[in-house]
Amino acid sequence: MPDLESPIYSINVKSIFGEEQGLSKYLGKVLLIVNVASQCGFTSQYAGLQKLYEKYRGQGLCILAFPSNDFGRQEPGENKEIESFCEKKYGVSFDLFSKVSVIGPQQSSLYKYLQEYKLTPVVQPGLKTFLTGLITKLLLRVRGDILPKDHEVNWNFNKFLVDKKGYPVARYSSEIEPDSPILIRQIEVELGK
Repeated sequence: MPDLESPIYSINVKSIFGEEQGLSKYLGKVLLIVNVASQCGFTSQYAGLQKLYEKYRGQGLCILAFPSNDFGRQEPGENKEIESFCEKKYGVSFDLFSKVSVIGPQQSSLYKYLQEYKLTPVVQPGLKTFLTGLITKLLLRVRGDILPKDHEVNWNFNKFLVDKKGYPVARYSSEIEPDSPILIRQIEVELGK
């Protein structure tokens, strides 16, 4: 496990096909790391993530999607099912990885690293965000699922932006859509560095 003074590149992950790979593969790229789920109210963000990837990949943006069943048990499928769903329904061509735990005792080393930065998530102010927060906490409690700590990801489709040097620089809540000007502006800033 790298310390916070080390870039993300020493962490290893598994592709959606189970092959181990180092994040060093993305050296010098801007990364958008997203925990995803196929049966979530935010699942349609796959389409927006694909459009974002198509627009900016030539400039050095890589999107890394990590399926997780931690929130509302909304990713019950196995890796092969997840990959097939993403390809057929959304035409996903960005990198998908094996299912991981984002929180709790089985938390992946990647998410442990990202969350240790304790970045305050950018949220969409308003009633929708407030209600989403209440409903998600209630759902997790009712089901007896792990409740995230204050600095941890609290639902599917949270987004971490990692700069070209391999350090997390921003975090976005689930409600921040991939085409949000707030997110796009920061991606463009990082790509321009």
